Order: sequence, then C-alpha cells, then structure tokens
Amino acid sequence: MKTLQEQSQECLAVSAPLPVFGVELADASGCILADDVHSIVNIPAQDLAATDGYAIRAKDVFGASHESPVSLPVVAEIQSDDFDRYVYTENTAILVSSGAQMPRGADCVVPLELTDRGQATVRVFEAVDEHENVRTQAEDVRAGDVLVAAGTRISSRHIALVASGGQDRVTVRPNPRVVVMSIGDDIVEAGKPLPAGKRYDADSYAIAAGVVNAGGVPYRVGCVSDDKQVLREAIEDQLVRADVIITTGGLSYGASDTLRDVLAELGSVRFDALAMEPVHRMGVGTLEDGIRLFCLPGEPVAAMVAFDVFVRPALRKMQGYQHVQQQVIRAHAERGFASPQGKDEFVRVRVHGDPISGYGFTVQGENSRPLLRSLSQANGLAHVPMDVTTVGIGDELDCMIFAG
Repeated sequence: MKTLQEQSQECLAVSAPLPVFGVELADASGCILADDVHSIVNIPAQDLAATDGYAIRAKDVFGASHESPVSLPVVAEIQSDDFDRYVYTENTAILVSSGAQMPRGADCVVPLELTDRGQATVRVFEAVDEHENVRTQAEDVRAGDVLVAAGTRISSRHIALVASGGQDRVTVRPNPRVVVMSIGDDIVEAGKPLPAGKRYDADSYAIAAGVVNAGGVPYRVGCVSDDKQVLREAIEDQLVRADVIITTGGLSYGASDTLRDVLAELGSVRFDALAMEPVHRMGVGTLEDGIRLFCLPGEPVAAMVAFDVFVRPALRKMQGYQHVQQQVIRAHAERGFASPQGKDEFVRVRVHGDPISGYGFTVQGENSRPLLRSLSQANGLAHVPMDVTTVGIGDELDCMIFAG
C-alpha cells in the first residue's frame, strides 16, 4: 500500500504547470500571471488636482483664516479634459476640477469648501501646504515599474492597475479545464426517479464545485455506465476539451468495474491501495496528449476527501501557484477518539478559536463512518498520522481548513 506522502508526490508529479499564453486583459481574471507586467507610462502622467478647488501657490495664502481671508483674482478655469497647459501667475487663482492638469507654477489646491467659491475673485479662509491636494507626476507608478509580479493571481484590482499602465494583454497560466464524471450503473442523476437499489450521484456535483473553488473550469459529464464500450466512448469524447479528467467510482475489483481495462488502452494510469482513511484506493496517470487523470473513490465522503488532499494541490500546481496546499491550523481535540493503526486518517472536524486564545476542534459525526451530513457540517479535516491510534482530549493535530 502507498503512503499519504507517496500518493501526494505522485499526484503532483503528473501535474506540471500548463503552458503559458497571452490573453486580453479582460480575460485574465482569476489566472496566475506568468511574467511580470511593466507600466509603459507614469501614473499619473502629470501633476493633477486631487479635488475641486483653486490652484495656487501655498505662500500666496499663508496665514489665511476666517477672520482674515486672503482674496485672489480667478484668472482661468481648467476642466479634467482640458489639455492646454496653463501657467500660474503669483497672487492669482485658477479654478480646477478634480483630475485636471495642474497649471505650471502652482503647487497646491485649495478645496472649494475652504473658500467662498468666488468666480471672479475668491476668498480663501484657510492656509494650505505645498503639494496639498495634488497628485504629483508618477507618485503611484513610474514608467518601467513592475505593476504586477509573475505568480500573482489576477484580480479586478490588478486589472485596474495594469490597464492604467497602458497594457491590454498579459501572459498567464490558464485555468485547467477539468472533466468530471461519475462511473457506475448503480447511480442516477439527481432529479430523476430513483429505482430500488440505486443512489443519486453526489460525486460529480461535489467535485465540479470543488474544481471551481480550486480555480479550474469544470465540465460535469454526470453519470456514465460501467459498460466498457460506453465508458471508453465517454472518456474519448472528452479528450478534446480536457486538461484533466476526474472520475469517481469504478475502483473495486468486481467484474462490473471496467475502468482499469478501459484506461489501460488509453494511457498510462496506476491504481494503488492507500494506507489511509477514508480513501482506500485511487488511480493517477496521464492519457493521450498529456491529459492528467485522477480516479477517485465512488463513496462521496471518500471522493471529496481525496479531492481536497490530492487533486486540489495538483490543480493549483498546474495553474502556477507557488503554494499549492490548503491552509493548515494546529488545533486541540475537545474529545478523544480512536484511529486505525498504520493508516493516515482524515477526520471531519469543525475548527473554532482565534490566534490569541488558540484553536480547538470537534469531530463531526462518527469518524469511522463516511457520513455525508457530518462532512457538510465540518469546516476542515484533522490529520491523524499513521503512528497515532488514540487522540486524547487536548492533543493537537494539523487541521486542513476547507477552501470553500
């Protein structure tokens, strides 16, 4: 049987980052930037008024107050779309709107609320300092500066900065396209009548949602028959649009489980028993054109644990993330429980607390039983190492917090 560490390494080994390509800025949201993006302009490009008011020199209103206002003639008005460069004359005022180019020679802006808002002559009731209410040229970014560094996940904030720097395309790692299918003649699509002896497919819905949360683009195929011909055709149909295929089910050794036979003809896939709970076995490999394949258990709790422990980090590596593992919090057990000997166990828990007082966790449901309700009530998985068979009250474990 393979250990947790061995299986993790194998999943990451087949998950090299996807090739980079250039995209329009509007399509880059959520992708990992592959190259640094540099500004081609200063931001702002010139000195700008930061508020509506009057452009002046600070020394011309020194000592101004409500009791002793300073009066200045208003000699011009500049709007934000006015590109003519005005020259300031001492002991005058130029009315400016927010975002307007500062006249040459003026060194500050008196806000409207500190004046009588005069049109021909303005009375200033409070002194201002040099550069007050002025956005100076290149105070934000200088031409040539790195706007966003490689390895950054691009958000709307980064897109605003890159666009301000004059760039309309960036080079990114694409979000992986992930096909998700549940295998077995014993499962039925939710919403359809449920014949006796069958169950509704929860796996493909859950894994597809997990793919979205991990940054991938899911294509949920749903339920696929165990019949070899049907299964082979279903997989082959997805090869043209997939970077990754995730299957659930079909891993037992019964005659009706045909997944191994079908995949043996399509690529190189290894199936192993795992020394862990609740994930007992899993398949990992590649199909034609380097498509990655992860074969997860059909039991829903085991499938979702396998996704969070093994597949989510692989998807993040493919996107170019430097840190692929989920957040781990060290927390203490609030009640004791037993764990199987010789196996790494991931227990459904609810973690609570804060960095100052510390964290604790409560086990949700019976850790030895794959209860889907208890997984829905958990916010993480406590990892019990394989050499630990008893967790006592107060014992600390690493708890992997769910990302979504």
